[in-house]
Amino acid sequence: MSADLLITGARPLGGQATDVLVRDGAIAALGADATSDAGGAERVAADGLVLLPGLVDLHTHLREPGREDAETISTGSLAAAAGGYTAILAMANTEPVTDTAEAAERILDLGAHTGAVDVHPIGAVTKGLAGAELAELGLMHRSRARVRVFSDDGRCVHDSRVMRRALEYVRAFDGVISQHAQDPGLAGPEACCHEGEVSGRLGLPGWPAVAESAIIARDAELALHTGSRVHVAHVSTAEGVEAVRWAKRRGARLTAEVTPHHLLLTTDLLTGYDPVYKVNPPLRTAEDVEALRDALLDGTIDAVATDHAPHARHDKEHAFVDAAFGVLGLETAFAVVHDALVATGRMSWADLADRMSTTPARIAGLADQGRPIGVGEPANLVLVDPAARVTVDAATSRSMSSNTPFAGRTLTGAVRTTFLRGRATTADREVSA
Repeated sequence: MSADLLITGARPLGGQATDVLVRDGAIAALGADATSDAGGAERVAADGLVLLPGLVDLHTHLREPGREDAETISTGSLAAAAGGYTAILAMANTEPVTDTAEAAERILDLGAHTGAVDVHPIGAVTKGLAGAELAELGLMHRSRARVRVFSDDGRCVHDSRVMRRALEYVRAFDGVISQHAQDPGLAGPEACCHEGEVSGRLGLPGWPAVAESAIIARDAELALHTGSRVHVAHVSTAEGVEAVRWAKRRGARLTAEVTPHHLLLTTDLLTGYDPVYKVNPPLRTAEDVEALRDALLDGTIDAVATDHAPHARHDKEHAFVDAAFGVLGLETAFAVVHDALVATGRMSWADLADRMSTTPARIAGLADQGRPIGVGEPANLVLVDPAARVTVDAATSRSMSSNTPFAGRTLTGAVRTTFLRGRATTADREVSA
């Protein structure tokens, strides 16, 4: 049994300060009851800090097995805990691919061994991510890993017949297909940035917004036809937002996520050809960023997901067209969303908790994550400091990689301490006043 813990003076969801007593991994009491029943509990002073349910990431690349030079399940878990996460879903594009029950259970066990966050494997939709033959969807779901989310992320399931069969298969256990919505015929194999004025001026091959919205529209039709669930990964365009709105109006069982970097960064950053800004889908225009923010605020986009994609230096430090796609996200996601939307008064603390914890947990079917801060609920929690100003330093990342697009930026808001079932999993980080 874990020791009792009393968090004093915290503000749940930004509300009134209160005390929170944690016992045996769950919230045992709140307010005066917590204080009177605390006894010899360990105390954590949280004056001025906001208490949120632990964050949940629907989209994490952990690279293990196969690319442990970029990230491991252990280092990725520690980065997640530092970013306020208590659960992450690990994408299947490892080497070998997570396309069998045995592979999924291996990811589960490695995550449990580290113990910093709950690590849930995402299963591949197709064998080897080849887009042709369905992977062991049923066996992965019936395994100890209980896989419910499947994705070929990094590649679009572009064959309509294969996508239909996958949706029909997972409907039996209310699984969900997370789609990398990017038509490969429209995007093209050499595309490396958003197609528009900047790509034309820089002479870089780009892919158009319609490559995203066309797949979203097709998958919405398939979701309606099968009655199954589709989740759209990393929506990045205004056109994609409108396709999601259209699908939801029609009653499709469709959810969508947006990344922190697509909420803040624009394609204008590519003018220096810095490969740190090469990401898939690419950074878009300022108009797209505003459309994504509006969609997250009004609920058209359901969740924030990091698409944490670590890369070893020898894969990222190339000419822009040759560099690997992807950026880090776990340690900066909260600060980016807080800085862009909460600190500016556009988003409430309750909505942040919904988009970064409650709804991601619901989409993934994680019953013990994203729960309300109430008596009897699991103590998966995070304390954040809304007043702190932090300058992002790639050298201090808990990840094995350093490809953060936010290096040198000062953001408002910092994660102080993350609790997994009442146990602190990350130490307080240094911040400036």
